[in-house]
Amino acid sequence: MSTDQQPRANNGIFRTKTVEQSIRDTEEPEHALKKSLSAWDLMVFGVGVIIGTGIFVLTGKVAKENAGPATALAFVAAGIVCALAALCYAEFASTVPVAGSAYTFAYASIGELPAWIIGWDLVLEFALGTAVVAVGWSGYVRSLMDNIDWHLPAALQGPDVVGGTFDILAFILVLVLTVVLVLGMKLSARITALVVAIKVTVVMIVIIAGLFFIVGDNYDPFIPPAVTPEGGGSNWDSPLVQLLFGYEPTNFGVMGIFTAASVVFFAFIGFDVVATAAEETKLPQRDMPRGILGSLFICTVLYVAVALVVTGMQHYTELSVSAPLADAFKAAGHPFYAGVISFGAAVGLTTVCLILLLGQTRVFFAMSRDGLLPRFFSKTHPRFKTPYRPTILLGVIIAIVAGFTSINELATLVNIGTLFAFVVVAFGVIVLRRTRPDLPRSFRTPWVPALPIISIAASLWLMLNLPGETWFRFAVWMVIGIVVYFLYGRSHSRLGQQGQGAKY
Repeated sequence: MSTDQQPRANNGIFRTKTVEQSIRDTEEPEHALKKSLSAWDLMVFGVGVIIGTGIFVLTGKVAKENAGPATALAFVAAGIVCALAALCYAEFASTVPVAGSAYTFAYASIGELPAWIIGWDLVLEFALGTAVVAVGWSGYVRSLMDNIDWHLPAALQGPDVVGGTFDILAFILVLVLTVVLVLGMKLSARITALVVAIKVTVVMIVIIAGLFFIVGDNYDPFIPPAVTPEGGGSNWDSPLVQLLFGYEPTNFGVMGIFTAASVVFFAFIGFDVVATAAEETKLPQRDMPRGILGSLFICTVLYVAVALVVTGMQHYTELSVSAPLADAFKAAGHPFYAGVISFGAAVGLTTVCLILLLGQTRVFFAMSRDGLLPRFFSKTHPRFKTPYRPTILLGVIIAIVAGFTSINELATLVNIGTLFAFVVVAFGVIVLRRTRPDLPRSFRTPWVPALPIISIAASLWLMLNLPGETWFRFAVWMVIGIVVYFLYGRSHSRLGQQGQGAKY
């Protein structure tokens, strides 16, 4: 039974917005985005945002602390979880080619309150992710500047540095990228393509050059024996599954691989951002699945290769946590490659910031166009056809946050936010298949409902492996969001005012 045939529920918090209405809203001249992206652009965006902090930093951290050489298997496990979610995203993005990603998908399938919750979640995920990566980029650039004897005053190096107050480099980066996004998506795509080419070249250098320095003994044992970490299992920063069931925590061993997977999952965050650009894609029904699945496959292969190379070059117990790839080449007596890698990391993190900022502004734009946030923010620029108002607002806020805040400890919030979005999208596929079987679907998620159910279970498992403290912070943010919805969003919802809500 189609949505149009279902009972009306103008005031219900589970009213759904039909796919047809979502698409009609994109045709309003003042609220329409320019269609300029191809499948290649989307794939470049995906690779551009996925390859970043994860591959340049987290590889060494999890190898040394959680999984050893089996870090490669952790990347495979995280990649499988993402692939299951990607198949669900691909169906939605090609069926509902509207800005907003998981927010829009939830609105069309589950209802308004769940859509608001996931939109609120994505705002946090993308904003925090942009700020964290901007601070990381600043660190790489300062390191390169130090190599040529250029030094910023300590006060302008950020709160992570002794005597530092404001991170001027992170602040400037976010403002510059904000201007690029205001000027248009095609310009953003061209800049991203250039930077991605540099970044992938650096990753290939790591893989090919590193092959010549692999020592077979470094892989022994491939899965190190499980060990109990110091401090026992009751700490607030222990995985939630451990706090709930009270088992003795372990690093390494088979369970260490899953712990590592929940951490390196951060390295895959980004393919879902591709879905936020659906409305700006020329042929979304064909190109969205190609962009999402293609970028995820490319990055998974590169990640596994890098993990195998770096743990083969240097024993996992000796790996650096802050710059494992560069330091592994230094340990092998090749500082030139270390410099190339640092340069590639600095350049590469630029696109990560750009595309995370892009994702956040599109979700904010979509929520504003629906009236759940002030409609003022959903007007597009008369010339560039970009959502310039939320882009400028969010860009300035994130620039200030990146400049003044040391937020590395909050990075796991990005992980839990993304995994929560995966759960909602997979559930939405099941619901929309039942409520709107008549919808034309150019890409269909296989084995529904089995595959989405497996995707939900896999995402929840990784969420349970995140610290209890992260869950607490996430819950606080969600409670704030629900309060905002009932104080503003519910009464200003265009769907509610137009009387077009359908109760699921």
